Amino acid sequence: MKKNLSSIMLLLLFLFNWGAKAQSVQVTGQVLDAQSSESLPGVNVLVKGSSIGTVTDIDGKFNIEAASGSTLVFSFIGYSTQEVRYTGQSSLTISLSSDTKDLQEVIVTGYGTQKRENLTGSIATVSGEKLTDITSPNIGNMLQGKVAGVDVVANSGAPGATPTIRIRGRSSIRSSATPIWVVDGVIWHDTPILNPNDVESISVLKDAAAAALYGSRGANGVIVVTTKGAKAGTSSISLNVKTGVSIFNRNDFQVMNSNQLADLWDQFPNTNAIPGWYDESLRERNTDWLDIGTQTGQVRDYNLSYSGTTERARLFTAFNYFNETGTVKGDTYERLSARINYDYDVNEKLTFKPKLAATYTTNDNARHSIYDMYRNLPWDQPFNEVGAPINTLAPGANWRGRDNRNYLYDLQWNYGNSATFNILSNLDFQYDINEYLSFISTNNLTYFNSESFGYTDPRSNSGLADNGRMSVGMNKRITRFTNQMLSYTRTFDKHFVNVLAGYEFNDYIFNNVSATGRGIAAGAQVISNASEPQAIGGTKNDYAFQSYLLNANYSYENRYSAQASFRRDGASRFGSNNKYGNFFSLSGAWNIHNEAFFNVSSINYLRAKVAYGQVGNTPDSLYPQFELFSLNAQYNGMPAAVASALGNPNLTWEKTAASNFGIELGLFNRIDFAAEYYIKNTTDLLHFVPLPNISGFDGYFDNIGSVINRGLELTLGADIIKSNGANWRLDFNIGMNRNEITELFENRRQISGNRIIEVGEDIDTWFMRKWVGVNPEDGTPLWERVDPTTGEVTQVGNYNNATLQKVGTSTPNFFGGLTSSFDYRGFYLNANMAFTQGAMVYHSARETFDSDGAYPTYNYMQLQPGWSRWSPENPNATHPQPIFGGNNEAHRPSSRFIEDVSFLRIRNITAGYRLPVSVVEKLKLTGLEVFVSGDNLFTFTNFSGLDPEAAIYGDTGSQYPLPRRVSVGLNLNF
Repeated sequence: MKKNLSSIMLLLLFLFNWGAKAQSVQVTGQVLDAQSSESLPGVNVLVKGSSIGTVTDIDGKFNIEAASGSTLVFSFIGYSTQEVRYTGQSSLTISLSSDTKDLQEVIVTGYGTQKRENLTGSIATVSGEKLTDITSPNIGNMLQGKVAGVDVVANSGAPGATPTIRIRGRSSIRSSATPIWVVDGVIWHDTPILNPNDVESISVLKDAAAAALYGSRGANGVIVVTTKGAKAGTSSISLNVKTGVSIFNRNDFQVMNSNQLADLWDQFPNTNAIPGWYDESLRERNTDWLDIGTQTGQVRDYNLSYSGTTERARLFTAFNYFNETGTVKGDTYERLSARINYDYDVNEKLTFKPKLAATYTTNDNARHSIYDMYRNLPWDQPFNEVGAPINTLAPGANWRGRDNRNYLYDLQWNYGNSATFNILSNLDFQYDINEYLSFISTNNLTYFNSESFGYTDPRSNSGLADNGRMSVGMNKRITRFTNQMLSYTRTFDKHFVNVLAGYEFNDYIFNNVSATGRGIAAGAQVISNASEPQAIGGTKNDYAFQSYLLNANYSYENRYSAQASFRRDGASRFGSNNKYGNFFSLSGAWNIHNEAFFNVSSINYLRAKVAYGQVGNTPDSLYPQFELFSLNAQYNGMPAAVASALGNPNLTWEKTAASNFGIELGLFNRIDFAAEYYIKNTTDLLHFVPLPNISGFDGYFDNIGSVINRGLELTLGADIIKSNGANWRLDFNIGMNRNEITELFENRRQISGNRIIEVGEDIDTWFMRKWVGVNPEDGTPLWERVDPTTGEVTQVGNYNNATLQKVGTSTPNFFGGLTSSFDYRGFYLNANMAFTQGAMVYHSARETFDSDGAYPTYNYMQLQPGWSRWSPENPNATHPQPIFGGNNEAHRPSSRFIEDVSFLRIRNITAGYRLPVSVVEKLKLTGLEVFVSGDNLFTFTNFSGLDPEAAIYGDTGSQYPLPRRVSVGLNLNF
């Protein structure tokens, strides 16, 4: 160890000494304004990667010591920072351009690109380098808190889990509310499986003006992903390595230990109901089930990429290996991915752009049960004297827990796994007919294949009835996509025009087969080893879209911009009466800062924009236009058809008409502000209407109802420090959305579980009995009763007499994020956080773990700060008196268990250092960076469960919380 340490120290001394010996000379020069050619005094000049710097004088001149090959950085408030490589010139003349805060930045808009200053729709962009701060195999997770109006919620901390994404609220009750993903021009069937390190940028199309070209696919917003390509004139190899550890993040949700649980049992007044096996000796047993079932997980993320160019060809290729073991034992996710993006100029007019990408993912699942970890009594011991799991069904097991289940016993043998192979290939090309007109062809074929295997050992308790069983499943999906487009672009005088027209076709074919066999030999892995078939199944379905699209962009003198688009969609999910739908948008923007009358030196840009458009949505069902029958029944040994759904040939598109109003403002070349207000009115809601059983059908799809969403989005960014080699920027965004049901079929309200759908209410409204509290006189629960005739409100102690009523909504009041980026002479410290306020969730776990004795032989959660149980000495308590068997149904569903899941989460903190150029070049490298990163280190919330974020759209019974994670990494460029 000492020898290795000495070697490292000598290497570091050698590197720094080597860099110090670089020959430096005096470099002189002058910095000018690129537009007026006037000298610029006070410009910061810095030798990149060093502490050597100076400032230009009154004539814009400077003198600095630098070595040949080093990079000089010129920065000045109000101007774009410029880096210049010094190659031995005796004097330099540098021209800095006025910084209009990225208004010249080119944005990917889906079917093309536009300068930011010409955008008329609502489009937000995130660069690839700002995505990969979070360690995750899913790019959806990386968007959280970074785009106003885009609500990204991680449903689970399990390896490989995908998040729920909502763009500007939920526009549909029964149809999909998930945005579509477009990768390199190709519409994906689902969330894309790709390596986040391959992403160049993501554009989020939020309003109808931006998304209308996607017609029926754009009702819930569009997320456009552009993968990396080779940069002209460069060749490089990049190696990115990240490895870390993950810790189970329990928040403040704790269950009782032996003493705490015994103290609770001692409070039960009905001692005659307490089992005879309960005595004080149980306090000496204290099994920590959470400690048994959780672990320190590991994550490894290795990425190798090459980018190279020749006179005619540009190649980007990358390989990635990602491996994560969960913080719950028995859970492993692994992914291999590779990509090739190639551009080849056949001649001056024709460019071929083939792409090939593949991913192979595996999941090994012998996961310990989070539910059992919290449910099982600390008095039960999972292992016998020799360390083997106890069989609770064996004589003398003396298991106290209600369900008589030690999950560890079955977990010795039982497991599941899955493997997915996904390959996509593009054969794209562009032919420039002339300098203005181009033909662009995008053609994609995607093949998806997955296999799953489940094994239940004959020795396990769950396999006793069948003498063990195995199940296998195979899924195959093929999607085809083609887009043929003509694009005309021309600038003349003060006018800019871009027009595109295209044809698009997309189809999908899916089939699967599954089988289960029982009666197996221990350890068997082939389904034919089963002695008896138990079940077989299979599915086959398909869909297709055919579309025609037209778009025109016009800009005059960089002051006025307008856009108009039209799309005609045909979908196989509708009958012949309404197979096609028409969608459009109109939008405009005004660059006020470019007007001759505008002369405010403190405002470097001011834009206003307005848009209106219509997009559509299709039902989740693939065949709602047909009468559907199931053929998986039998009658007298023959196949039998059972009616399922009634068809509707008149079913039409769910339509969303959206208006958007926005303003963008830049101040002092340091502050950026944007505000957008939108209204989304969705009509002809696609809804499944239940039918009485006597009809023979479950129901049918129809267009009934309307929903309106209104929202406000604010974005604020500021360069807090921008001088002397130090830069610190803060970016803040917040989104607010309110939805309201404005129409339903015959205005009938619909009750589904603990929710209600009713005109005038939020889509996600809770409907249950309203909890009043605890009767201070006797410790019994109280609920609210509302007289249906008079409206008089009274308190009742009988659960069945309480009134079902609306008690809140799971829609948040607002959500957003804050990002901080700081760097100083090679050192950097970046952080981002996400927050949600006002969402109410039903914490269903408390029905079991906070049941006041209703489930006495389950463990109980520890009381949160401010909670207390009723006793004669504590009459004003939050919890009823605990009684063995329960206190008057206090644990039944009511607003008692509805909680505010508002949270502020520090999603990531990353600190790193980029080695100086002088050192890196001596190592024959072009870049070397080391960093340490932490994910989900702190979460601030009053939610009593495991994870407030996972509870919003995910599981509220036994959430798999997002882990705390610490990683170290290395980025190496050749």
